[in-house]
Amino acid sequence: MYILIATATAVLVLAISVPWLIRLAYRVPRCTANETPADLKLPYRECRIATVNGKWLSAWFVVGEDLAGKVPVVAVIHGWGGSAAQMLPFARLLHQAGYGVLLLDARNHGNSDSDSFSSMPRFAEDLEHGLDWLKKQPQTDPHRLFLLGHSVGAAATLLLASRRRDLAGIISIASFAHPRELMRRQMRSHHIPYYPVGWLVLRYIENTIGFSFDDIAPCNTIRHISCPALLVHGKADRFIPVEDAETIYANRSGNNIRLLLLDHTGHNSINAISRHGDSLLQFLESCPSDAGENSSGQ
Repeated sequence: MYILIATATAVLVLAISVPWLIRLAYRVPRCTANETPADLKLPYRECRIATVNGKWLSAWFVVGEDLAGKVPVVAVIHGWGGSAAQMLPFARLLHQAGYGVLLLDARNHGNSDSDSFSSMPRFAEDLEHGLDWLKKQPQTDPHRLFLLGHSVGAAATLLLASRRRDLAGIISIASFAHPRELMRRQMRSHHIPYYPVGWLVLRYIENTIGFSFDDIAPCNTIRHISCPALLVHGKADRFIPVEDAETIYANRSGNNIRLLLLDHTGHNSINAISRHGDSLLQFLESCPSDAGENSSGQ
């Protein structure tokens, strides 16, 4: 009887403490901007974009105000704990090539509003609201809309692209293949047993975010993407191994998906843009220019 009571007590304490421990472990370290497009001499304006839960996103729209016509535009989203400022190297590359760029701060990141929690589906929600805002801007060519994301933001671009039919193309940089496997790797690295702790953690997270991991996993959403997509991954990535990119690529359902593996490049492949920037531009230029002509978006 004593063993039974002790076991039940331990399970109860664990169940009560798991939510607090998860929120502590996955709290977002807010990184505010210490650099703006002005530091790179880029034309831009600051924007506030409405998203879900009555929250507002902070963003920079990098585009010339004296344009003679509409331009293709890339909506860019950072990774976990990142910010729009960290993605500025992409803005410079894309602006010089003639693209408009929307640099977003996800909720709980940069200068955007705080919310109860962050998750990959919420990154996708914020990115979608940024995309819908872009379509209303007079400088935007609605048939040449692209997405670019890094890490968790990359997984969010794949999730959003699996739901929409008005995108000209997407670039996913350093995405994980499956959130469950990502978190199990993290648990193993900290010597956290899967049963019962890890199992409880994963169930709690699924209930909190409101999605099954299988439904939002990039290795599954890739099958439903109809626009051209470029998967970029560093071969020296120690946080998300290159095998994740290969797994996503292996699960593609058509020839619209490409894979670009970067030598001598880790997870923060943003810093390697001087070596792979031309490949990104070549991909964007190869995408059809009639996306969304027969689609309302969803």
